Amino acid sequence: MKHTETIYFGGPILTMEEGSAPQAVLVRGDRIAAVGDLDDLRTLAPGAAERDLEGRALLPAFVDSHSHITAVAATLGLCQLGAAASPAEAAELLAAFRREHDIPAGEWVIGFGYDHNVFPGEKHPTRQDLDRVLPDCPALITHASGHMGVMNTLGLEKLGLTAETPDPAGGRLGRDEHGQLTGYLEEAAFLQVSAALPTATPEQALEQLRKAQEVYLSRGITLVQDGVTGPGQDALLRTLARENGLLVDVVGYADLQKSPELAHKPGVGRYRVCGYKLFLDGSPQGKTAWMRQPYENAGDYRGYPVHTDGEVDAWVEQALQENRQILVHCNGDAAAEQLLNACERAQEKVGRPIATIRPVMIHAQLVGKDQLRRAARLGVIPSFFAAHTWYWGDIHLKNFGPERGSGISPLGTAQRLAFPFTLHQDSPVIPPDMVESVWCAVCRVTRNGVQLDPAEAVTPLEALKAVTLHAAAQYGLEGERGSIAPGKRADFVILSADPTAVSTQTLRTIRVLETIRDGETVYTAPNP
Repeated sequence: MKHTETIYFGGPILTMEEGSAPQAVLVRGDRIAAVGDLDDLRTLAPGAAERDLEGRALLPAFVDSHSHITAVAATLGLCQLGAAASPAEAAELLAAFRREHDIPAGEWVIGFGYDHNVFPGEKHPTRQDLDRVLPDCPALITHASGHMGVMNTLGLEKLGLTAETPDPAGGRLGRDEHGQLTGYLEEAAFLQVSAALPTATPEQALEQLRKAQEVYLSRGITLVQDGVTGPGQDALLRTLARENGLLVDVVGYADLQKSPELAHKPGVGRYRVCGYKLFLDGSPQGKTAWMRQPYENAGDYRGYPVHTDGEVDAWVEQALQENRQILVHCNGDAAAEQLLNACERAQEKVGRPIATIRPVMIHAQLVGKDQLRRAARLGVIPSFFAAHTWYWGDIHLKNFGPERGSGISPLGTAQRLAFPFTLHQDSPVIPPDMVESVWCAVCRVTRNGVQLDPAEAVTPLEALKAVTLHAAAQYGLEGERGSIAPGKRADFVILSADPTAVSTQTLRTIRVLETIRDGETVYTAPNP
């Protein structure tokens, strides 16, 4: 028998609200009815079912402030290259994937997730590396950042790319000392090529999307983002929503340059398009982020922008005129400067504060402290990819030097400005593991054990607020989600331990045991 009222008790309850922690939480239907003393809630709801947490921690469900659920879905059908430690290993994984899936000659073989930063010499593979194992199939492998990749010779030929092909604006084709293509594709060059490749059938795409949402639920997330939505992604999400197949709420952001009309379409079921997405630069670990000062040991090279100031000004002004939120990808501080300047000019021209549309600076890896002060005054929300400290902290120290590299993801500065920020994983770049991001925000340690600037660390509670309360506020949903308070949705995550009461060593090992959406369990972890 399903109970319409449930009391949760018997473990730490982290509400994310001010005040002392309650003993218990009463849920009525899909809403939180009350929090307080256990005896008081039993008196209030004498017939309620009771859930003893048995020492486990109850938190509001996590809110994804930036990822790409449709891209996560798409990568589920690709060869996974994250374990590769060299170009040869990446190529062998691709060849094994071809054999396993019986891909015939002439058909595309596609992989995702290699990271050249862990390869010998930190060099990308070449077309020749892929040719050795796939001489008769066109092939493409995508970098973990999603900003670059490598294609084999047959793939280049199939798409008509030659040594005479010019570099597109905002992108680059890799060339050797003789001017011949190496197979490497960067930024706009990569995006144009990847968009031309065959995709999954509609049936396959729907099945992969169903599996992708399970990935998020297993991490305690009930609201998920599709960080750049085009017509194909929009159609896919609408189809699953109409079928009542979405188990998570999905918020899309229309590609402002290519498909802004999607932001004007009404939502359906658990899916809606909330605003616009814009890219201003690339990847710091790929050395395409746009910087105010040059990269270390790179001459005058500072990365490069995607758009002109005039283009960015017009798009930000458009978002403000239409009263639509805009999410802007900015990794480098020059990109951050371009965004902040555009926000200042837009609000002056439109005559309304830019803060009214809650603009978000996505990633903000190298944002300057001076820029965070400006962002705080403007109301531009920084959403930090804090796990960069672990995954690529050592690379950032090399690319940017000890001062800039150690200061990546400056959460501490934002905290001292009393400026709410959010955390994300940019999945599929890395898995949507909120607990790991909290650990990264607290510890700021690289894979090689280097301690990055501890002044930019935050407490576990502040990091948790960044993936719950503040993340909900980023969407304008602070009245619905992000904390355990009467009237809000009964979306919870049950963790194996209280993140605020364990050692930093233990923090990263905390497991998501159960995810509850609208008062119903939608994920239960298997026994370890």
